Amino acid sequence: MDWDDTRIFLALTRAPSLRAAARSLGVDQATVGRRLNALEAELGSKLFLRARDGYLLTAAGEAALGAARRMESAALDLRTRIEGLDDSPAGLVRVTSTDSIATEFLLPAIARLQQRWPQIRVDLEISTQMLNLGRRQADIAFRNIRPEAPELVVRRVVAWPVGLFASAAYLARFGEPVAEDELRGHQLVVYGPHLQQRPFPTLVDVPARQGTIAMAANSSMLVRKAVAAGIGLGEMPVGLGEREGLVRIWPRRTRAADYEVWQVMHPDLQRTARVQATAEFLAGALQG
Repeated sequence: MDWDDTRIFLALTRAPSLRAAARSLGVDQATVGRRLNALEAELGSKLFLRARDGYLLTAAGEAALGAARRMESAALDLRTRIEGLDDSPAGLVRVTSTDSIATEFLLPAIARLQQRWPQIRVDLEISTQMLNLGRRQADIAFRNIRPEAPELVVRRVVAWPVGLFASAAYLARFGEPVAEDELRGHQLVVYGPHLQQRPFPTLVDVPARQGTIAMAANSSMLVRKAVAAGIGLGEMPVGLGEREGLVRIWPRRTRAADYEVWQVMHPDLQRTARVQATAEFLAGALQG
């Protein structure tokens, strides 16, 4: 089994369909099917059962999976070690981030980075999932939750206070809320995942039992834009709310937990010139 065939095999174990596997590899569906048939013919065994809900590993496929993962690990380790010797700020750097961080901070920083080091290419992916840095799905990640993986290099870049905001148009319609009333008579814009962690929403740690959820969003940028559109009250980092031109409610009240941003890198790449230069530029944009 050569490395190209191994990549095909592993992609099919991680994707729900032939089409999805092809898309993850950047090749066409016919190529994946053809290479899989050739691999099974070479090994003399069926590696997958073609089921209605995708490709399922056979016993032979399960036996091959461990060896394929070891081959992948060795290939990635070789690539990382070679790239770690690079002392020229040139080449590709893969960055992943949330939409708010990318739009407000990373894009302007990438523009300045290009002026300083035009040979660096940045691929920026918006995702709320922690992509696998070990498999080189990303070189640098910015996250608002500290990852637990001990093998990664993690540093907290910023910690922003979180306040409550509304648009001027919203306040003209509904007036300013009273904390003791638990947001009675007010429309709320909330971050959807937080609703799964508590029985009722809170805004800057004030219970909002009497408020009405007008909108839930799985993106902090969508929360901010919804508040700006006048849909309801919402909490967000103070600096971002001010950038949006929103009115801050209860200026002396903030959420106990700050909005933290963590920068995450693979340890073998943190001293690579292009990765280090990109990481410092992007972290500086968040801190400035």
